[in-house]
Amino acid sequence: MQTTEPPRAPEDRRRDVLARLRTERDVWVASAGGSGLPYLVPLWFLWDGEAVWLATRATNPTAGNLRDHGRVRLALGDTYDVVLVDGTVEVFGAGDVPPAAADAYAARHGWDPRREPRAYAYLRVLPHAVQAWRGEHELAGRHLLRDGERLGGGEGPGGGGRPDKDEGGGRG
Repeated sequence: MQTTEPPRAPEDRRRDVLARLRTERDVWVASAGGSGLPYLVPLWFLWDGEAVWLATRATNPTAGNLRDHGRVRLALGDTYDVVLVDGTVEVFGAGDVPPAAADAYAARHGWDPRREPRAYAYLRVLPHAVQAWRGEHELAGRHLLRDGERLGGGEGPGGGGRPDKDEGGGRG
């Protein structure tokens, strides 16, 4: 495939990432166990403007890996429109998840893990690195956030170790 479009500017990439976080339902979740064995699963997600929320059975390898190691990589898209999010994870049981997050997750997906007979874990992912690119021509500027700091120039709200907080088109 040959790309003839110029690379997107960092602010355009941030806007595109935020739009996808608001509208897409599925994300690939990569974790690793104590032995280093990789584990990759697709899960539904919710973007609350600051963090990505996931839910999975508390006994699943993903929940255990993220509980034990606290780090995750999330992936959206195909190889032409990639978004990678690296983040730290906070794990909540169904009884201690913030009600606003659990209610929003249930409303978004039409399913409430708190009502399931088996225990579910809610996973709050705070992004600390974000990469986005569409094709080889955008690889050079793919890092939008690294170690919690925005990269690539441009002004906008946010900081404090998180990607641009979504405040009507803000951070990404």
